[in-house]
Amino acid sequence: MSMQLQPRLDRIRRGFEKQAPPEVLAVMHQVTRDLAASGILDRVAREGELAPRFELENTRGIRVGLEDLLARGPVVLTFFRGHW
Repeated sequence: MSMQLQPRLDRIRRGFEKQAPPEVLAVMHQVTRDLAASGILDRVAREGELAPRFELENTRGIRVGLEDLLARGPVVLTFFRGHW
């Protein structure tokens, strides 16, 4: 069964919010409001926009460009913000 991503993410968020401590939720919601108020959302890529050209090191330390990967097929980008 295929499911759209946003409904699935919403379901995961609701599940997390049911079990998360209230003080954690308060901080997370405040940070979300602060980010939105900063104007950062005006500068993020929108669905359907092309990603800028970039190169990053892979797990072997070899620089790999997005264009090189796209030449081999579709690419899924994942952004990891790090551990809390």
